[in-house]
Amino acid sequence: MASLHNYVLAILVLATIQLQATSAGSYDHLQHLKSLHFSLFQHETINKTGYIIVDGIKGGAGVSQTTTPFGTLFAFQDPLTVAVNRSSKLVGIAEGTTVTSSLDGLRSISIAKLTLRLKHHKGSLSVVGVTNNVKSSDLPVVGGTEDFMFVQGKVSTSPVDLTGLTVVYKIEFHLYWPPYAT
Repeated sequence: MASLHNYVLAILVLATIQLQATSAGSYDHLQHLKSLHFSLFQHETINKTGYIIVDGIKGGAGVSQTTTPFGTLFAFQDPLTVAVNRSSKLVGIAEGTTVTSSLDGLRSISIAKLTLRLKHHKGSLSVVGVTNNVKSSDLPVVGGTEDFMFVQGKVSTSPVDLTGLTVVYKIEFHLYWPPYAT
C-alpha cells in the first residue's frame, strides 16, 4: 500500500512540475505581441454632440451633468482630441449609444465606435460595456477595422471635467495585436 501511495505521490509531483513549466511558458508570447498604449480626450456637449433620445422613468435620478433617469437612451457623436483642451488636435470621433442601467442614474450600458486618425494608425475600434459617469470604467475592445483589424484589449474611461455644458473624459487605449494579425 505504501509503494502505491509513493507511486501516486511521484506522479502528482511530476504532473505539477510539468503543469508549472507549461503554464509559465504559455504566457511568454504576450511579451512579443505588438501593442499600442495612448490616451485621448472625449468632449461631450449636451444637445450639441450628445442627445437624449428617450427619457427614462420619472421619480428616480434626474438629468444632470452626471446622471440620467433609469432607462434613458442617449446617443452621441463626440470629438476625440490629443489634450484636455477642446481646441487641441482632433484625431478621432466617438459615436454610439448608452442606456442608463442603474436606478441612481450613474451607470449605463454603452456601445461605441471609436474612429481614429492617428499618425501611424487609421481605422476604428468597437467597444461594449458598462460605463460609470463619475468613476473609471473598462470596456473590452470587441472589434476593429483597417489598422485595428483583429486588435484585442481594453479602453478605460475616466471623468476629467464634469462641470459646465461640455463634460470631458480621458480615454486610455490598451491595444494588442495577435501574432497572426501583424
